[in-house]
Amino acid sequence: MITNEDMDLVFHALAHKTRRRILDLVRDQPGQGVGELAKAFDVSRIAIMNHLKVLEEAGLLVSQKDGRTRRLYLNAMPIQAIHERWIDAYSGYWADRLSFIKQAAEGVAQVNAKHKEDGNDD
Repeated sequence: MITNEDMDLVFHALAHKTRRRILDLVRDQPGQGVGELAKAFDVSRIAIMNHLKVLEEAGLLVSQKDGRTRRLYLNAMPIQAIHERWIDAYSGYWADRLSFIKQAAEGVAQVNAKHKEDGNDD
């Protein structure tokens, strides 16, 4: 279960467009090095390192040392935990309600079909 403090870190990390772009790039090319990633931005490598630190503190990025290169990987689990906290409960409720509405509509359609078969078009 994700804590409120964990969520604060995730929302803070996702609030900056450069960090969201970093996550997009790492998602599209898992295992890319920090130097390679930094080439995609018009900011200093130090600025990118600061953004990476925020993303790692939020648990959205994990890095693995590979010689002199630091390889980056997206960790979507914090986002999934936030999704499950609100959206899954919400979608579960509406899935139940939609099932009820579908069954009611099918029941009405069957009654109407039965009336047509019996010659009652009322």
